[in-house]
Amino acid sequence: MNRIIKIGMDVHSTNYTLCAMEPTIGAEDRIFGQVQVAPDYKEVICFIESLKMKLGFFDHYSIECGYEAGCLGYTLYHQLMCAGIKCVILAPTTMLTPQGQRIKTDKRDAHLIAQCLCYGGYHPVYIPTGEDDAVKEYLRMRDDHKLALKKLKQQINAFVLRHGNLYAGTKWTIKHVTWLKKLELDSMYRETLDEYMVSYEEQEAKIERYDQRIEEIAAEARYKKNAEKLGCFLGISTHTALSLIVETGDFKRFAKGNTYAAFLGLVPGERSSSKNVNRLGISKAGNTHLRCLLIEAAKGICKGVIGHKSKKLRSRQSSQPANVIAYADKANTRLRSKYYKMIRHGKKKNVAVAAVARELSCFIWGMMTGNISITSGTGTSVPAVSQG
Repeated sequence: MNRIIKIGMDVHSTNYTLCAMEPTIGAEDRIFGQVQVAPDYKEVICFIESLKMKLGFFDHYSIECGYEAGCLGYTLYHQLMCAGIKCVILAPTTMLTPQGQRIKTDKRDAHLIAQCLCYGGYHPVYIPTGEDDAVKEYLRMRDDHKLALKKLKQQINAFVLRHGNLYAGTKWTIKHVTWLKKLELDSMYRETLDEYMVSYEEQEAKIERYDQRIEEIAAEARYKKNAEKLGCFLGISTHTALSLIVETGDFKRFAKGNTYAAFLGLVPGERSSSKNVNRLGISKAGNTHLRCLLIEAAKGICKGVIGHKSKKLRSRQSSQPANVIAYADKANTRLRSKYYKMIRHGKKKNVAVAAVARELSCFIWGMMTGNISITSGTGTSVPAVSQG
């Protein structure tokens, strides 16, 4: 008879806490060992070997390790899998946690992870391929530099304002940058602003170089087709399209668009009881990076005239099949109309943008899974989100 041992691992950069447990029904958990070891996968292997010696079974056993997604990424997962040890990464937002828990320690966390592994109280994290993970890291590096540029702009604006200079027009246009360079200041102040502007221009040049590289990556055979399809939507640049592809992986692992939206944390929460209905904001659970990108894409959609197509959008759509363009146009018109309708009915701008982002994620799921021609009983086309 095969024995099943689950090893919950609470992992940190300084140590790993391991808890080995055997699933039992109608009885207390059978814990075979809890130990804290150095942050090295070889220590986990040594723990497993000592566990096998202690329990005295060599052939009839099944061991599975698991840890919560966090700072270690996929490194420990790959190391254990290469060593022939089954491992999963648990999505933190899907783990069942005890109600009213007031004490949190590494041992308790490791025990909780082991319980989740034993009784199925979790969803595993999707493990990307090595190529996709490398591209994902490059894209996130670019976004980190974009955030640094934003911070630098704020610092320059604050410096100029502190010394009695206020620009009346739109900031960070060519005119604004020229105004900053010609601003008359005392010598030391001028030198300080010049250094700021050198850093600004360097950062701008870096981001431009990164964006060119991202265009090259998106043009590679394994990404080109899907990236061009996603580019048919308003608000989705090559950078956003490529991020969606490499971080989502297989879109078909989601049964429907609403499930994909939940993965991105874009679905609204609810806390209702009896006749009291209490709607909450979006859950913000799941992939934070993609959620932020889709919110930004939604902001781009929520501008302009309904049905209008810019030259850039027409150019992106030019090489695509008619059914793909029709589906994207349907989405663009519907989403922009939805935003204006919500605003007219008194919804706050941020609420309307989040609603558009949620539905956009459903249209993206439809595009990537081939569900692009769904018709209602009245013969009117509706997006994939409305089904199921």
